[in-house]
Amino acid sequence: MTEPPPAPAETAPARSRGCGIWRQFRRHRGAMLGLLVLAAILLFAGLGPLVWRLDPGFVDIRARNQGFGAAHPLGTDQLGRDLLARLMAGGRVTLAVGLAAMAVALGFGSLVGIAAGWSRRLDAPLMRLTELFLALPLLPLLLLMVMLFREPLARAMGPAGGSFLLIVAAIGATSWMQTARILRGEVLALKEREFILAAVSTGTPTRRMILRHVVPNVVSPMLVAATLGIAAAIVTESALSFLGLGFPPDFPTWGRLLYDAVDQMQLYPWRVVLPGLLISLTVLSVNYVGDGLRDAMDPRQRHR
Repeated sequence: MTEPPPAPAETAPARSRGCGIWRQFRRHRGAMLGLLVLAAILLFAGLGPLVWRLDPGFVDIRARNQGFGAAHPLGTDQLGRDLLARLMAGGRVTLAVGLAAMAVALGFGSLVGIAAGWSRRLDAPLMRLTELFLALPLLPLLLLMVMLFREPLARAMGPAGGSFLLIVAAIGATSWMQTARILRGEVLALKEREFILAAVSTGTPTRRMILRHVVPNVVSPMLVAATLGIAAAIVTESALSFLGLGFPPDFPTWGRLLYDAVDQMQLYPWRVVLPGLLISLTVLSVNYVGDGLRDAMDPRQRHR
């Protein structure tokens, strides 16, 4: 009787490591709860419009300022627009901004951090640049960027496209510094490892060494930084929209819904509570998922 062939040796360590990370992640109750809440919010924003098909921009003056009901489960705003549809549409925009801004910040921060950690010649100037951005007042800088570039981008790409590109670029350009500092420390520690020293001694090209040996070993802190970056980007976009400097009025985001509801907060408090609750739940769930990933990817935690 022949025995089944063994699993390939190169896939077994990766599979066992992935199973260990998942087991450790499941032990983190806050991370699992955050993952469930985040999945529910993603389904609400992503698949909700397939079920609730009302146009979020449709104005019905006769139905304005309605409370909870069958026709409008979460009521309507001062122009008669359905709040449930606007919350779903605003969630798509807010989450898209968070993901895109995180990608920009993660890409630039990873490039700066890996270059600074690997090259002694680039370390000092790149870290001084990072410290300069850390010392800048970020909110006034964001407001200045929005005021300077909003109109030119709106003329070139339209109000919605220009606002999206501007906000993503502004948030990404002002939130990469922590990722760069974290990855620089990781790369400095990796340079002293035996397999890196062996690769250097055999004359491996720098580009190949970084792609094959450095980048795979800093994926864990990059994932953690990505999750935390999404939360920070969502909060920043909501703050800009709440100040009236984000997307145009007919382009809903959760922050814009807060801004529109402030004037009538005492009469219709749920218009402020609902988008504020969604922002808070999203940020908290993403932070808990990031904490769970950080603990699960720490070898010292997995062996406890």
